[in-house]
Amino acid sequence: MEKTVTEAIQYRRSVRVYDQEKEIDPEKVKQCIKNAVLAPTSSNLQLWEFYHITNTETLKILTKACLGQNAAKTSKQLVVVVARRDLWRRRAKSNKEFLLKTMGNKPKEEYSKREKFALGYYTKLIPSIYVEFLGIVGWMRYLFFCLIGLFRPVYRQVRRSDLRIVAHKSAGLAAQNFMISMAAIGYDTCPMEGSDTLRIKNILNLPMGAEICMTIGCGIRDEKGIYGPRFRVPFEEVYKAV
Repeated sequence: MEKTVTEAIQYRRSVRVYDQEKEIDPEKVKQCIKNAVLAPTSSNLQLWEFYHITNTETLKILTKACLGQNAAKTSKQLVVVVARRDLWRRRAKSNKEFLLKTMGNKPKEEYSKREKFALGYYTKLIPSIYVEFLGIVGWMRYLFFCLIGLFRPVYRQVRRSDLRIVAHKSAGLAAQNFMISMAAIGYDTCPMEGSDTLRIKNILNLPMGAEICMTIGCGIRDEKGIYGPRFRVPFEEVYKAV
């Protein structure tokens, strides 16, 4: 029986040693990845990819790239979450095609105001933010929007570095969906940042524009798999009612 959302969140821990006698079902892990892609994402661009590693030899190679840490070495499977800011054109086109399909085959003059805005969002606004050349265009956009911001609220995350963060935030939200889904069915995970991301990109044959968000170890926790009791700073320190 699956855990409730609250139960899954409370159950989830970063497990660093997995029971070597217990296997996990690749199809169940795949279903958890399907849950991951339902996560919220900036502008619905879905600038992510998920590499589900089950091959024994690839697991060994990736373990070395993850610096040999136990969370990788004892994993039964790995999931590599990849941020793909470079795919913005393809994803914007997919959104546009979906919108046209849902609007039905009708003349442009029959589009509602909302429909026109949605189409313009992916054909005009997204390109105006994501088009880039050596980082220069982004800085020009940033200065332009800062100037506008002197007179009214304006979106300012328009530099290449900002858009990288946007892609990684969306990928991180999806990763959390995945890990909570795994916890709900009694599977364990550990998100790892400590890795040689360049080596991981080469192992997975990823293009230059792809960026590793995190590598997630998967398995069933060993009795010594959790290194200590959960610690969180007092809630009062992080909760601010305004």
